[in-house]
Amino acid sequence: MSRLPDFEAWAVFAKVVEHGSFSAAAQTLNLSQATVSKAVSRLEARMQTTLFQRTSRKLVLTESGQAVQAYAQQLLADGEALEAQLRDEVDRFQGKVRFAVPLSFGLREIAPLLPEFNRRYPNIELDIHLADEQVDLIAGHFDFALRIARLDDSSLLAKRMCKVALLAVAAPAYLAEHAAPEHPKDLAFQTALVYTNAKNAQNWTFRHEELGSFTQTVQPKIQANSADVFLPMLLAGRGIAVVPEFLVCDEIRSGRLQMLLAGWQIEPLSLYLLAPPNPLRPKRVQALMDFLYEALRQTSWAR
Repeated sequence: MSRLPDFEAWAVFAKVVEHGSFSAAAQTLNLSQATVSKAVSRLEARMQTTLFQRTSRKLVLTESGQAVQAYAQQLLADGEALEAQLRDEVDRFQGKVRFAVPLSFGLREIAPLLPEFNRRYPNIELDIHLADEQVDLIAGHFDFALRIARLDDSSLLAKRMCKVALLAVAAPAYLAEHAAPEHPKDLAFQTALVYTNAKNAQNWTFRHEELGSFTQTVQPKIQANSADVFLPMLLAGRGIAVVPEFLVCDEIRSGRLQMLLAGWQIEPLSLYLLAPPNPLRPKRVQALMDFLYEALRQTSWAR
């Protein structure tokens, strides 16, 4: 297996050529003179040639040294330019940010925020992945993700933003034709709309302060991997569903939907901002993360 070029040694060689001595190059690079000398010696051993004629007064490039001088200096210049470009990219509010959001949440909560973010940061490009399925942030090259979940242990950096209540709801039209459930066991006889991406999707678990916990298995009339599918059915009085509060808060406020099972609560989820562990996060990414964090915590359903 061939070895990689010794880029560090080539860069040191270029600096020695530029400054004319090991000591001056060492001072510029904030290295010891011995370290600089060893880097050049390492390069000479690897190339099996002498790059400098060393005298007590000065260094003189050999024929071999003269032959590679321009290449080494170009290599150093390219490396410095690359690092400067990357630093500039990290430090500026421009470039692309790729992030993942649950489908319903993205359409209802994130999309309305985009015009204001674009007004503040017109040079930041957004690549938004809408899907309820969890994505692999590393393999998918995502800068971060918003996830509504009861978070398992993760190697990702997780910032909890707020609670997301889960509500059992139905329309007045449905309740006019069906007896309103008073206990979770009554759900066995109701028309259920089931979100399939939830764990144990057909087992709805509620907790009462006095009566404790109760799980009822429901028979789905419609099941789907996006809760948005259920809203027309709910509003038409065609079923009961357990949905996140953000999906139905306007409909509950207007009276078009009603919360069921007074006194019974479903364990809430949480909205998390997840990101790969990266201490050098570009400013464009941090700007979007901070913007969403502040905006979403001020919504009417956030707790």
